[in-house]
This record gives sequence, structure tokens and C-alpha cells, in this order.
Amino acid sequence: MNANTLDEAPKQTATRSDPMNSSSLLDDARDLWGELRGLSHDRFQLAALETQQVGVSLVNMIIAGILVAGLLCGAWMGLLSAAVLGLIENGVMVRSAILLAVVLNLLLALIFCRVIHRKSRYLKFPATLHSLKPEPPGHRDTEKS
Repeated sequence: MNANTLDEAPKQTATRSDPMNSSSLLDDARDLWGELRGLSHDRFQLAALETQQVGVSLVNMIIAGILVAGLLCGAWMGLLSAAVLGLIENGVMVRSAILLAVVLNLLLALIFCRVIHRKSRYLKFPATLHSLKPEPPGHRDTEKS
């Protein structure tokens, strides 16, 4: 070992414990924290703007859906009226034709209610809830062996 090698080792140790170096590390950490806060703020601001846009779009979709539902109800009533008038022209009594239209409407409503009831079970997130349930202790032991 020469004298230069011995002189370099203490200098490196001294610079590592130098308070000036640790304060620059704190400054770097503060700068990093500031940048992280800035990025987080930008992300939250973007999420807020998109949430606003989602809200406006949802309201517009609901209004359009209500208008479409009203138009479809009017068209359905017109179709039923034409069917009732057709039945009356073919010799069916007025009361019977109207009663037949009412029964057809109730039958269709019943069918759609059953469809809604069957599909409603998916609104409870069954697969997600099943995956979040803790496994019984005996079940875990059988998997390990």
C-alpha cells in the first residue's frame, strides 16, 4: 500500500459523514416530495375534471333515455290502438279487443319483470363477494397437503 491509498480512505469516510452532504440529501428528499405532491395534484385535478364530464354525460344520457322511453310508449300505444281497431273491424267486440290488449301488456310486463329479477342477482357482485370470503380453516389445511 502506498501513502496515496491511505490518504484517500479517510477522506471518503469524512465526506460521507459531512453534514453538508446530509443536508443536500434532505433537500433532494424535499424536492422529490414536492414533485410527488405536484404530480398527485395534477392527477386529482384530471380526475375531478373527468368526474365533472362524466356527471354531465350521465345527466344527458338520462334525459335522452327518458325522452326515448316516452317516444317508445307513444309508439306502443299507437300499435296497440291499431291492433284494437283491427280486431274491432274483424268483428271482435270493443270490450274484448281492449281487454286483449291489456292482457298482452300485462303478460309482457310479467316477462320483463322475471328478466329483471333474474339479472338482479348480478348487482350484488357475487363473484367478488365470494372471493373476499375467508376460507374455513379446514379448507386451507387440505390445500397445503
